[in-house]
Amino acid sequence: MLVKTIKGLVNRLVKPKPGQVERIAKSEHRIDRTRVSRHAIKVCEVLQQKGFDAYIVGGAVRDLIIGMEPKDFDVATNATPEQIKPLFRRARIIGRRFQLVHVVFGQEIIETSTFRAPASDGHLTDDHGRILRDNVFGSQKQDAERRDFTINALYYDPVTETVIDFHRGVPDLKKGLVRMIGEPAIRYREDPIRMLRAVRFAVKLKGNIDTASQAPIAELADLLSNVPASRVFDEMLKLLTCGQAMACVKQMRTYGLHSGLLPLLDVILEDPEGQAFIELALERTDKRIRIGKSVSPSFLFAALLWPQVRSQWQRLCADGEVRIPGLIQAADQVLDAQTEKLAINRRFSSDMRDIWFMQPRFERRVPRAIYRLFEQPRFRAAVDFMQMRAACSEVDSVLAQWWMDLADANDETRSDMIAALAHEPPEAGSAAGSGPANKRRRRPRQRKPSGETTAPRGDV
Repeated sequence: MLVKTIKGLVNRLVKPKPGQVERIAKSEHRIDRTRVSRHAIKVCEVLQQKGFDAYIVGGAVRDLIIGMEPKDFDVATNATPEQIKPLFRRARIIGRRFQLVHVVFGQEIIETSTFRAPASDGHLTDDHGRILRDNVFGSQKQDAERRDFTINALYYDPVTETVIDFHRGVPDLKKGLVRMIGEPAIRYREDPIRMLRAVRFAVKLKGNIDTASQAPIAELADLLSNVPASRVFDEMLKLLTCGQAMACVKQMRTYGLHSGLLPLLDVILEDPEGQAFIELALERTDKRIRIGKSVSPSFLFAALLWPQVRSQWQRLCADGEVRIPGLIQAADQVLDAQTEKLAINRRFSSDMRDIWFMQPRFERRVPRAIYRLFEQPRFRAAVDFMQMRAACSEVDSVLAQWWMDLADANDETRSDMIAALAHEPPEAGSAAGSGPANKRRRRPRQRKPSGETTAPRGDV
């Protein structure tokens, strides 16, 4: 006990200053090398064999230290892109703002970047201070200074199994503290996306944003409107699929970061029915993430925007619009409003429409129509979507369960279920809570030529 006390006192007395390198041995950082991508290790080994420095860097190191499974592995080196590319059979130089190399190993891509110098007068910026091009190479120490948060400025050498820490990132990580490197307001202006990242990391670590790093966020939140929509979409997707989506959404609202990203979010969350649906969708997303299952961005954004689509759909039908065209029009209006700020990939928006447009088709169980639905690529996703609607009392739960059982059944059982529909009473109208019912149109009465009589039924 006395030895530990003395050791702790010595550590506090000789605590490295920010920017001063600290080398942390495996016995302290406890990274399990078997959990590190063998391809990332290979990239580091090849570069080091050629005389370069090379480390696994950033989020992967952060996650490995806290015992989480990294989603991807990045490598940082003092080799330039032109020096990196020839060393690997499948490698390509990409990027304008940040030029780097993608080293490809089958399905895995190891993003390999050159150490960069921090922002200076030589960097190209916009009127708000956002860096537009950053290809000024530097040293490892400068690269650590350029990174956003202390917990991301960590370098792991898989050969020596040493972690290199310039900014006390490991202690911050253990305390769950998200702290900006440098002056927070300036760093947020350089890249406003860092404000969203701060929220995501704080929630992910079940920690907090450092007081100084938190202070400018509310004032600078509007800078997100100057960021390319594609980058905002990518960060929003990471935020919503981090396993703590609802907590992230609430934190975004707390800091005023939701405005302009999901403009309809406030409207939805102020509506009890809309809020219940959103919370259910995010809860199920989080559950899938935690058990290691994938999440479809199409399904996630279809769920987030559905309360607004449904509300608009009901409004259009109440004004006399035919039901299916009304749903199409409602989807167009909501997606048009969102894509101004979020660059939702065209493939995702197409899948979202498919999921939405199948919902009213589930209400009429006609054999020929059922078999057509099976042919739709997003059929299973649409059935899962219907289950969420049933959980929120938008559609009949018995009907939703029938479709789920049908989707899970084998061919023989499926045929029996569809054949059994012939013995059930015909379904009238629409499912409960799913929107306005179809208005059946009457055929115009045909007038008979004068002198022609109509035969009684059964006599023709």
